Amino acid sequence: MITSRDNPQLKAIRRLHDKRHREREGLVVAEGEDLVEAARAAGFEIELVLVAGEDVEPRLLDSVSALGSGTRVIGVFRQRWSDPAGSLMVYLHEVHDPGNVGTIVRAAHALADGPVVLGPDCADPWSPRAVRASMGSVFARPPARAAFAELAGRVATTVGLVPRDSPPLSRMAAEPPVVACLGSERTGLPEAVLERCSTRASIPLRDGGAESLNVAMAATVALYELNRIVGHA
Repeated sequence: MITSRDNPQLKAIRRLHDKRHREREGLVVAEGEDLVEAARAAGFEIELVLVAGEDVEPRLLDSVSALGSGTRVIGVFRQRWSDPAGSLMVYLHEVHDPGNVGTIVRAAHALADGPVVLGPDCADPWSPRAVRASMGSVFARPPARAAFAELAGRVATTVGLVPRDSPPLSRMAAEPPVVACLGSERTGLPEAVLERCSTRASIPLRDGGAESLNVAMAATVALYELNRIVGHA
């Protein structure tokens, strides 16, 4: 049993809290029984699994946890990336919040048959916060990476989501494969990306209500509508 905080395995887990180390080593940390089981069920390559009270003293495992409240099990797995493929996908451009990225991965897993495709300057989907927000969907449906120009050339319809002044998403027609495109939390999609989208659409909001939706909420609504449209295309 590990009894020293200077143990090499614990040091390795601490390093993986840093994005640069995760990217360089191609690893992801899963904390808690549910996420470790999700990674195992998806066939992710196991690098390390430590169980409190069996492999390591509980206080030492808590010391390398990113949860704050501690954890009973931590697993380290080899990252996996998908190809951009499917009749319905999501493209994210400069979405910086890892919680939003993880939530969108979860929504896409529930409502689309393709992955979330990450464009430039997006949050790391393998960060602890994104993995937790995905509730394990990041393992069941790993994200993809692609430049927008490359992705747009491979699909029939790219839908740029804008806050207003465009036809409602619910009324549009879309030939699959379809990609719902969403931009940063603050500024949305840049005009350079919108100009290359095959169409623009908005999610109508009630008069007198909130002025906008969180990007993860907008992605979920868009996926629901597009899933319906693509399913009946």
